[in-house]
Amino acid sequence: MPRTDTPTDDLRLSGDELADSVVATLFERGEVGTFNTLMRFVTTAGQDLPEGLPDVAREYLRETSAPPSWVDWNEMEKARLFFIDNNVHISTALSFASMPACYLVPHVAKLLSATHGLSYPSRRMAETGQFTVHLMQPDAFEAGGRFLPAAQKVRLLHAAIRHHLIREDRWDTAALGVPICQEDMIGGQMFFSILVLDSLHRLGIHMTTDGAESYYYAWRVVGAILGVDQDAVPRTLAEARRFLDLYMLRHMGPSDEGAHLTRQLIDLYEEVVPGTFFDPIVSALIRHLVGDTCADWLRVPRTAWDTVVKAVPRLLGVLETIEDRSPLGAWALDRLGHLTTVLELSSLTRGRVMHYAIPEELKKDYGVTNTVPRAKRWTPPPATVS
Repeated sequence: MPRTDTPTDDLRLSGDELADSVVATLFERGEVGTFNTLMRFVTTAGQDLPEGLPDVAREYLRETSAPPSWVDWNEMEKARLFFIDNNVHISTALSFASMPACYLVPHVAKLLSATHGLSYPSRRMAETGQFTVHLMQPDAFEAGGRFLPAAQKVRLLHAAIRHHLIREDRWDTAALGVPICQEDMIGGQMFFSILVLDSLHRLGIHMTTDGAESYYYAWRVVGAILGVDQDAVPRTLAEARRFLDLYMLRHMGPSDEGAHLTRQLIDLYEEVVPGTFFDPIVSALIRHLVGDTCADWLRVPRTAWDTVVKAVPRLLGVLETIEDRSPLGAWALDRLGHLTTVLELSSLTRGRVMHYAIPEELKKDYGVTNTVPRAKRWTPPPATVS
């Protein structure tokens, strides 16, 4: 498919041919349960696959066991260092901007409602956090790394959701396109890359252009591993800006599902924040990062902290000054950021390792029905004019 920096209807009709074929075969042969049981033991790249694994799954795992041949490993290392230097800020952006942004697209919010466990609403955040931490480890793509097996499972998870929604006639493909279609997967790639960079800029975090481009490049690699057609993905940050702006203008809006998922997200993070005095900062930070219009669509409550949170960039600026002027301070802040990220992930996972299994069915009661140097600091590309 030719590369584009604007959303197209063709992208809404395409899923992931390889993963879709594997999942369809597993269901046809009644091998999903066997696959899920055995794949719990497949956690690191390069390990021997268990005996009894269905042949179609074994072949899929072999075919997808390596990153794309075009990967520039120097860029990937720069992206990893960028993540280490900004890990707590990136986690904040993912939690308070990227996830709510997913809920701003009504058909995506409806789809996510089909896969959320209402008794465990932190699951998706835990899976996302664990996935990102695996990605930015030094051995992410080497034997013993945990990222590639996780990505292989996530790709099949997406295919399983497509399989269920289409087979059970719970998705209006004519109106909405294929569930988790290529356009939405590219949109998700933008949410977790350029929207994170936008949020870091909004928080006042210093970034070089080189660092921002490397971080975006890493998510292009991730997208390729997850089955996103990179021939259709924007190559530069400027092209990504145009795609994301037009995608959001085309699809974003209010929905009951989006508001409900956002409420779950706010409740989740209010549980993580110690005590109750600082609870309103959760809503205030979401509102600050996504803007008032989007926050109103998601029914994010207004609080007295909405003004206070605007001081966050100045506080982070002080911390960056300490980091720049003191090697010991830089080391201490990096360690604090790492520990904060680990603590946050531990709170979300509740001490469990998250397994990305193929769902054998979707919950009927989730209501998925047919519907329609400082001087060289990086600054976001200008917004696309509609």
